[in-house]
Amino acid sequence: MTKSISENITWHPGHVNRAERELLLGQKACCIWLTGLSACGKSTIAMALEQVLVKRGHAAYVLDGDNIRHGLNKNLGFSPEDRAENIRRISEVAKLFVDAGLIVITSFISPYRADRDQARSLFAPGEFIEVFVDAPIDVCAQRDPKGLYQKALRGEIKSFTGVSPDAPYEAPLSPELHLRTDVQDAASCVSTILHYLEERGYFLREAKSGT
Repeated sequence: MTKSISENITWHPGHVNRAERELLLGQKACCIWLTGLSACGKSTIAMALEQVLVKRGHAAYVLDGDNIRHGLNKNLGFSPEDRAENIRRISEVAKLFVDAGLIVITSFISPYRADRDQARSLFAPGEFIEVFVDAPIDVCAQRDPKGLYQKALRGEIKSFTGVSPDAPYEAPLSPELHLRTDVQDAASCVSTILHYLEERGYFLREAKSGT
């Protein structure tokens, strides 16, 4: 855990609590943490899930790995230390989104179990939903829209997860959901996540009709 070096600071609680925000939004806030290899389908699923949730009248937002590195984490590389800091920062941001009452969907490779466990520790039980987006590496390489796997195999990209010896992917041992994108399409994966949320009472009001 990263220790704060700031001194003389105090946490100031607000006058509106999360339960009030959840009631207003008609949902129980949570962090849906998508993890998996590059090109396994995380971003596709995240964006599709966000779209369905918003059409149904729910407040949802995607924090995407590439997008975050354009701004908040633009100063981080891909060393183990930088990967850990990348996940630490986004975990704290996701925690704020959950406190705001939103359903936040994160789409990050997040290759190390320790970093994902640290992210989970920031949330109360039921707030953190780890989703393993699973596809064999050869399938990911075939569908790779950026050609990153071929570049990594040619040595043009260093520390590429799942290919480089110094960049392993540690699969989740007991995720809340395990999606197999080599046999499930994006729509099926979204339906699986929605069913999970519905069955566990994350939606406090009925979805809008016609969506």
